[in-house]
Amino acid sequence: MAKNFVSDGDVILWTNNSGQAVASGQAVVIGHQLGVALVAIAVGAAGSVALGGVFTLPKVPAATFEQGEKLVWDASANAFDGSDATAAAGDITGAAFAWAAGAAGQATAEVRLSPGNATKA
Repeated sequence: MAKNFVSDGDVILWTNNSGQAVASGQAVVIGHQLGVALVAIAVGAAGSVALGGVFTLPKVPAATFEQGEKLVWDASANAFDGSDATAAAGDITGAAFAWAAGAAGQATAEVRLSPGNATKA
């Protein structure tokens, strides 16, 4: 292994400065990236956050989208919306795609995180 190797890049140690405790499995915004907390992280504490993988995460109940569609993280709703949603301030695009189709009325969706491609509005 190269002597300058740091990490596979799948998990990042993140210090919670959000002002709210984060539950294991909760989506976490880190700069322009979106991850999922692998452990509960108290305010001011550090914990592991996955930057890749497939997770069941909150979805805007009215949103519909196809499998493979790029998704928008709606920061105000703390949930994913379809690609036709207009990104508002704080929303993140390009961080995930639908692992499975999302139907109206569903509160969650299976989402594949795509690290490195995200943009924050």
